[in-house]
Amino acid sequence: MITEYLDGLVKNRLVPGGVLLVLQNEKEIFHEAFGEYDNNVSKVPFRKDTIFDIASLTKVVATLPATLRLITLNQLSLEDRVRKFFPEFKYDHIKIEHLLRHNSGLPADLSFCPRDEERDVIKEVFTVDLQYETGAKSVYSDIGMIILGKIIEKVSEKRLDDFVREEIFRPYDMIDTDYGVNNNELHRTASTELFKGKYVHGEVHDEKAFQLNGVSGSAGVFSTAKDIGKYAQYCLYPEKQSVIDPELFKKSHQSVINQRGLSFQVWDGKEPALSCGSEWPIGSYGHTGFTGTSLWIDPMNEIIVVFLTNVVQFGRDHQLMKIRKQLHTMIHHQLVGIS
Repeated sequence: MITEYLDGLVKNRLVPGGVLLVLQNEKEIFHEAFGEYDNNVSKVPFRKDTIFDIASLTKVVATLPATLRLITLNQLSLEDRVRKFFPEFKYDHIKIEHLLRHNSGLPADLSFCPRDEERDVIKEVFTVDLQYETGAKSVYSDIGMIILGKIIEKVSEKRLDDFVREEIFRPYDMIDTDYGVNNNELHRTASTELFKGKYVHGEVHDEKAFQLNGVSGSAGVFSTAKDIGKYAQYCLYPEKQSVIDPELFKKSHQSVINQRGLSFQVWDGKEPALSCGSEWPIGSYGHTGFTGTSLWIDPMNEIIVVFLTNVVQFGRDHQLMKIRKQLHTMIHHQLVGIS
Protein backbone atom coordinates (compact mmCIF):
# COMPACT_ATOMS: atom_id res chain seq x y z
CA MET A 1 0.00 0.00 0.00
CA ILE A 2 2.80 2.43 0.93
CA THR A 3 4.87 1.44 -2.11
CA GLU A 4 1.89 2.02 -4.39
CA TYR A 5 1.28 5.42 -2.82
CA LEU A 6 4.90 6.47 -3.36
CA ASP A 7 4.85 5.22 -6.96
CA GLY A 8 1.68 7.22 -7.51
CA LEU A 9 3.39 10.40 -6.32
CA VAL A 10 6.03 9.92 -9.01
CA LYS A 11 3.54 8.91 -11.70
CA ASN A 12 1.46 12.03 -11.03
CA ARG A 13 4.58 14.24 -10.93
CA LEU A 14 3.92 15.34 -7.36
CA VAL A 15 7.51 14.60 -6.36
CA PRO A 16 10.52 13.46 -8.43
CA GLY A 17 11.05 10.66 -5.92
CA GLY A 18 12.87 10.08 -2.67
CA VAL A 19 13.52 7.67 0.17
CA LEU A 20 11.18 6.56 2.95
CA LEU A 21 12.43 4.93 6.15
CA VAL A 22 10.06 3.68 8.85
CA LEU A 23 11.28 2.28 12.17
CA GLN A 24 9.28 0.91 15.08
CA ASN A 25 10.53 -0.51 18.37
CA GLU A 26 14.11 -0.20 17.05
CA LYS A 27 13.29 -2.38 14.02
CA GLU A 28 13.29 -1.37 10.38
CA ILE A 29 9.76 -1.72 9.03
CA PHE A 30 10.16 -0.08 5.65
CA HIS A 31 13.12 1.37 3.75
CA GLU A 32 12.67 2.00 0.05
CA ALA A 33 13.77 4.43 -2.64
CA PHE A 34 11.44 5.52 -5.44
CA GLY A 35 11.54 7.77 -8.50
CA GLU A 36 14.50 9.57 -10.07
CA TYR A 37 16.13 12.98 -10.19
CA ASP A 38 17.90 15.05 -12.83
CA ASN A 39 21.59 15.73 -12.08
CA ASN A 40 22.01 18.01 -15.11
CA VAL A 41 23.47 15.17 -17.15
CA SER A 42 20.96 12.36 -16.90
CA LYS A 43 18.07 10.95 -14.88
CA VAL A 44 19.34 9.07 -11.84
CA PRO A 45 17.23 6.57 -9.85
CA PHE A 46 17.04 7.26 -6.15
CA ARG A 47 18.86 4.76 -3.93
CA LYS A 48 18.38 3.90 -0.27
CA ASP A 49 21.71 5.64 0.39
CA THR A 50 21.00 8.75 -1.70
CA ILE A 51 22.33 11.86 0.02
CA PHE A 52 19.88 14.76 0.38
CA ASP A 53 20.19 18.43 1.20
CA ILE A 54 18.06 18.17 4.36
CA ALA A 55 17.55 21.97 4.56
CA SER A 56 15.93 22.99 7.86
CA LEU A 57 16.25 19.52 9.34
CA THR A 58 19.72 20.95 10.02
CA LYS A 59 18.12 22.83 12.91
CA VAL A 60 17.19 19.64 14.79
CA VAL A 61 19.91 17.29 13.49
CA ALA A 62 22.89 19.63 13.94
CA THR A 63 22.19 22.94 15.72
CA LEU A 64 19.95 21.54 18.46
CA PRO A 65 22.19 18.62 19.48
CA ALA A 66 25.30 20.83 19.27
CA THR A 67 23.64 23.29 21.66
CA LEU A 68 22.58 20.49 24.00
CA ARG A 69 26.11 19.06 23.87
CA LEU A 70 27.58 22.38 25.05
CA ILE A 71 24.97 22.56 27.82
CA THR A 72 25.86 18.99 28.84
CA LEU A 73 29.52 20.08 29.02
CA ASN A 74 28.48 23.06 31.20
CA GLN A 75 29.80 25.47 28.60
CA LEU A 76 26.39 26.93 27.78
CA SER A 77 23.00 27.38 29.42
CA LEU A 78 19.48 27.81 28.11
CA GLU A 79 19.37 30.94 30.29
CA ASP A 80 22.44 32.52 28.71
CA ARG A 81 21.68 35.73 26.84
CA VAL A 82 22.80 36.32 23.27
CA ARG A 83 24.65 39.49 24.30
CA LYS A 84 26.91 37.43 26.58
CA PHE A 85 28.57 36.19 23.39
CA PHE A 86 27.83 39.05 20.99
CA PRO A 87 27.67 42.42 22.77
CA GLU A 88 26.76 44.05 19.45
CA PHE A 89 23.39 42.26 19.48
CA LYS A 90 20.73 44.90 20.07
CA TYR A 91 18.56 43.11 22.63
CA ASP A 92 19.72 42.29 26.13
CA HIS A 93 16.84 40.03 27.17
CA ILE A 94 16.89 37.34 24.46
CA LYS A 95 18.17 33.97 25.67
CA ILE A 96 19.38 30.75 24.08
CA GLU A 97 16.05 29.14 24.94
CA HIS A 98 14.17 31.84 23.03
CA LEU A 99 16.20 31.07 19.91
CA LEU A 100 15.50 27.34 20.20
CA ARG A 101 11.79 27.85 20.82
CA HIS A 102 11.41 30.36 17.97
CA ASN A 103 9.74 32.83 20.35
CA SER A 104 12.49 35.45 20.53
CA GLY A 105 10.58 38.13 18.67
CA LEU A 106 13.03 38.00 15.78
CA PRO A 107 11.45 37.97 12.30
CA ALA A 108 11.10 34.75 10.35
CA ASP A 109 13.66 35.64 7.72
CA LEU A 110 15.71 38.28 5.97
CA SER A 111 14.47 39.78 2.73
CA PHE A 112 15.03 37.48 -0.24
CA CYS A 113 18.35 37.69 -2.04
CA PRO A 114 19.32 35.39 -4.94
CA ARG A 115 21.98 32.83 -4.13
CA ASP A 116 24.53 34.27 -6.55
CA GLU A 117 24.49 37.77 -5.06
CA GLU A 118 26.94 38.74 -2.34
CA ARG A 119 25.41 39.42 1.03
CA ASP A 120 26.66 39.99 4.57
CA VAL A 121 24.14 37.67 6.21
CA ILE A 122 25.62 37.91 9.70
CA LYS A 123 25.65 41.70 9.70
CA GLU A 124 22.00 41.75 8.65
CA VAL A 125 21.01 39.08 11.18
CA PHE A 126 22.51 41.04 14.06
CA THR A 127 20.79 44.30 13.08
CA VAL A 128 17.17 43.17 12.49
CA ASP A 129 14.38 44.65 14.58
CA LEU A 130 12.08 42.55 16.74
CA GLN A 131 8.66 41.88 15.20
CA TYR A 132 6.75 41.00 18.39
CA GLU A 133 7.22 40.84 22.15
CA THR A 134 9.67 38.12 23.17
CA GLY A 135 7.79 35.06 24.44
CA ALA A 136 4.39 36.30 23.30
CA LYS A 137 4.10 33.74 20.50
CA SER A 138 6.20 31.48 18.30
CA VAL A 139 7.30 32.54 14.82
CA TYR A 140 9.56 30.05 13.09
CA SER A 141 12.79 31.94 12.47
CA ASP A 142 15.86 31.14 10.42
CA ILE A 143 17.48 34.21 11.92
CA GLY A 144 17.45 32.89 15.48
CA MET A 145 19.04 29.61 14.43
CA ILE A 146 21.74 31.37 12.41
CA ILE A 147 22.62 33.36 15.53
CA LEU A 148 22.66 30.14 17.58
CA GLY A 149 25.08 28.59 15.09
CA LYS A 150 27.42 31.54 15.62
CA ILE A 151 27.11 31.18 19.42
CA ILE A 152 28.10 27.50 19.12
CA GLU A 153 31.22 28.59 17.22
CA LYS A 154 32.07 31.25 19.79
CA VAL A 155 31.71 28.90 22.76
CA SER A 156 33.39 25.87 21.21
CA GLU A 157 36.11 27.93 19.51
CA LYS A 158 35.56 25.78 16.40
CA ARG A 159 33.75 26.18 13.11
CA LEU A 160 30.18 24.98 13.37
CA ASP A 161 30.68 22.18 10.85
CA ASP A 162 33.83 20.95 12.62
CA PHE A 163 32.18 20.97 16.04
CA VAL A 164 29.04 19.18 14.90
CA ARG A 165 31.04 16.60 12.96
CA GLU A 166 33.32 15.83 15.91
CA GLU A 167 30.79 16.02 18.74
CA ILE A 168 27.57 14.74 17.13
CA PHE A 169 27.87 13.05 13.75
CA ARG A 170 30.91 10.86 14.48
CA PRO A 171 29.83 9.71 17.97
CA TYR A 172 26.39 8.87 16.56
CA ASP A 173 27.93 6.95 13.63
CA MET A 174 26.23 9.21 11.09
CA ILE A 175 28.79 8.32 8.44
CA ASP A 176 26.98 9.98 5.50
CA THR A 177 26.09 13.23 7.27
CA ASP A 178 27.99 16.50 7.05
CA TYR A 179 27.82 20.10 5.99
CA GLY A 180 28.25 19.99 2.22
CA VAL A 181 29.06 16.98 0.04
CA ASN A 182 32.38 15.39 -0.80
CA ASN A 183 32.96 15.35 -4.57
CA ASN A 184 33.35 11.57 -4.36
CA GLU A 185 29.72 11.34 -3.25
CA LEU A 186 28.15 13.58 -5.90
CA HIS A 187 27.05 10.51 -7.85
CA ARG A 188 24.58 9.65 -5.08
CA THR A 189 23.55 13.17 -4.09
CA ALA A 190 20.12 14.39 -5.12
CA SER A 191 19.98 17.71 -6.94
CA THR A 192 17.45 20.33 -5.90
CA GLU A 193 16.01 23.44 -7.55
CA LEU A 194 16.54 24.76 -11.06
CA PHE A 195 18.57 27.98 -10.94
CA LYS A 196 19.53 29.84 -14.13
CA GLY A 197 19.07 26.76 -16.26
CA LYS A 198 20.86 24.22 -14.02
CA TYR A 199 19.75 22.16 -11.05
CA VAL A 200 21.59 22.97 -7.83
CA HIS A 201 23.70 19.87 -7.23
CA GLY A 202 26.12 19.22 -4.40
CA GLU A 203 25.70 22.77 -3.07
CA VAL A 204 23.29 23.88 -0.36
CA HIS A 205 19.92 25.02 -1.71
CA ASP A 206 19.17 27.62 0.97
CA GLU A 207 20.29 31.06 -0.21
CA LYS A 208 21.49 32.37 3.16
CA ALA A 209 23.38 29.17 3.93
CA PHE A 210 25.02 29.35 0.50
CA GLN A 211 26.06 32.94 1.19
CA LEU A 212 27.52 31.70 4.49
CA ASN A 213 29.76 29.29 2.55
CA GLY A 214 27.41 26.38 3.13
CA VAL A 215 27.61 26.37 6.93
CA SER A 216 24.73 27.79 8.95
CA GLY A 217 22.70 27.05 12.05
CA SER A 218 19.55 27.04 9.93
CA ALA A 219 20.56 24.89 6.91
CA GLY A 220 23.50 23.29 5.15
CA VAL A 221 23.59 19.66 6.29
CA PHE A 222 23.40 16.79 3.79
CA SER A 223 22.40 13.30 4.97
CA THR A 224 20.72 9.98 4.20
CA ALA A 225 17.52 8.46 5.52
CA LYS A 226 19.53 5.84 7.41
CA ASP A 227 21.62 8.45 9.22
CA ILE A 228 18.59 10.57 10.12
CA GLY A 229 17.05 7.37 11.46
CA LYS A 230 20.13 6.77 13.64
CA TYR A 231 19.82 10.25 15.10
CA ALA A 232 16.09 9.84 15.66
CA GLN A 233 16.70 6.64 17.63
CA TYR A 234 18.79 8.64 20.09
CA CYS A 235 16.02 11.23 20.33
CA LEU A 236 13.56 8.44 21.11
CA TYR A 237 15.89 6.48 23.39
CA PRO A 238 18.22 9.16 24.82
CA GLU A 239 19.47 6.90 27.59
CA LYS A 240 21.25 4.81 24.92
CA GLN A 241 23.78 7.59 24.24
CA SER A 242 26.14 9.62 26.39
CA VAL A 243 26.83 12.64 24.18
CA ILE A 244 23.88 14.64 25.53
CA ASP A 245 22.24 14.57 28.95
CA PRO A 246 19.16 12.36 28.38
CA GLU A 247 16.96 14.76 30.32
CA LEU A 248 17.91 17.57 27.95
CA PHE A 249 17.02 15.38 24.98
CA LYS A 250 13.63 14.72 26.58
CA LYS A 251 13.08 18.41 27.24
CA SER A 252 13.52 19.12 23.53
CA HIS A 253 10.09 17.60 22.88
CA GLN A 254 8.41 17.34 26.30
CA SER A 255 8.63 21.00 27.33
CA VAL A 256 6.25 22.61 24.85
CA ILE A 257 5.10 26.18 24.23
CA ASN A 258 2.90 26.99 21.21
CA GLN A 259 3.52 23.60 19.54
CA ARG A 260 7.26 24.11 19.86
CA GLY A 261 9.74 22.29 22.07
CA LEU A 262 13.41 23.08 21.75
CA SER A 263 13.51 23.39 17.95
CA PHE A 264 11.14 20.44 17.40
CA GLN A 265 7.53 20.97 16.44
CA VAL A 266 5.28 19.08 18.84
CA TRP A 267 1.73 18.02 17.97
CA ASP A 268 -0.73 19.17 20.67
CA GLY A 269 -3.97 18.13 18.98
CA LYS A 270 -4.99 21.65 18.02
CA GLU A 271 -5.89 22.26 14.38
CA PRO A 272 -4.50 22.96 11.91
CA ALA A 273 -2.61 19.70 12.12
CA LEU A 274 1.14 19.59 11.73
CA SER A 275 2.68 17.67 8.84
CA CYS A 276 2.42 14.32 10.68
CA GLY A 277 -1.36 14.57 10.33
CA SER A 278 -4.04 14.82 12.99
CA GLU A 279 -4.18 11.09 13.78
CA TRP A 280 -0.71 10.86 15.25
CA PRO A 281 -0.79 10.92 19.08
CA ILE A 282 -0.44 14.18 20.96
CA GLY A 283 3.22 14.53 21.89
CA SER A 284 4.53 13.34 18.53
CA TYR A 285 7.36 15.58 17.40
CA GLY A 286 9.34 16.36 14.29
CA HIS A 287 10.54 18.90 11.77
CA THR A 288 10.50 19.59 8.04
CA GLY A 289 12.95 20.94 5.48
CA PHE A 290 12.19 23.28 2.57
CA THR A 291 13.79 21.01 -0.04
CA GLY A 292 11.21 18.31 0.73
CA THR A 293 12.49 16.51 3.81
CA SER A 294 10.92 15.57 7.12
CA LEU A 295 11.39 13.61 10.34
CA TRP A 296 8.55 12.59 12.66
CA ILE A 297 8.72 10.61 15.90
CA ASP A 298 5.81 9.06 17.78
CA PRO A 299 7.13 8.31 21.29
CA MET A 300 3.93 6.56 22.37
CA ASN A 301 4.16 3.86 19.72
CA GLU A 302 7.94 4.16 19.23
CA ILE A 303 7.61 5.02 15.53
CA ILE A 304 10.13 6.99 13.48
CA VAL A 305 9.38 8.17 9.94
CA VAL A 306 12.09 9.73 7.78
CA PHE A 307 10.74 10.98 4.46
CA LEU A 308 13.33 12.57 2.19
CA THR A 309 12.45 14.05 -1.21
CA ASN A 310 13.81 16.80 -3.44
CA VAL A 311 10.39 18.18 -4.33
CA VAL A 312 11.86 21.61 -5.15
CA GLN A 313 13.24 20.09 -8.34
CA PHE A 314 9.67 20.59 -9.56
CA GLY A 315 9.58 24.14 -8.14
CA ARG A 316 8.30 25.76 -4.96
CA ASP A 317 4.60 25.38 -5.71
CA HIS A 318 3.82 21.85 -4.59
CA GLN A 319 1.48 19.73 -2.45
CA LEU A 320 4.01 18.24 -0.03
CA MET A 321 2.24 19.42 3.13
CA LYS A 322 -0.86 17.47 2.06
CA ILE A 323 1.27 14.50 0.94
CA ARG A 324 3.11 14.34 4.26
CA LYS A 325 -0.17 14.21 6.19
CA GLN A 326 -1.57 11.48 3.93
CA LEU A 327 1.59 9.38 4.08
CA HIS A 328 2.09 9.64 7.83
CA THR A 329 -1.56 8.83 8.47
CA MET A 330 -1.30 5.78 6.20
CA ILE A 331 1.84 4.58 7.99
CA HIS A 332 0.24 5.05 11.39
CA HIS A 333 -2.86 3.12 10.36
CA GLN A 334 -0.73 0.22 9.17
CA LEU A 335 1.44 0.07 12.30
CA VAL A 336 -1.03 0.97 15.01
CA GLY A 337 -4.50 0.68 13.52
CA ILE A 338 -7.21 3.28 13.13
CA SER A 339 -7.85 5.11 16.38
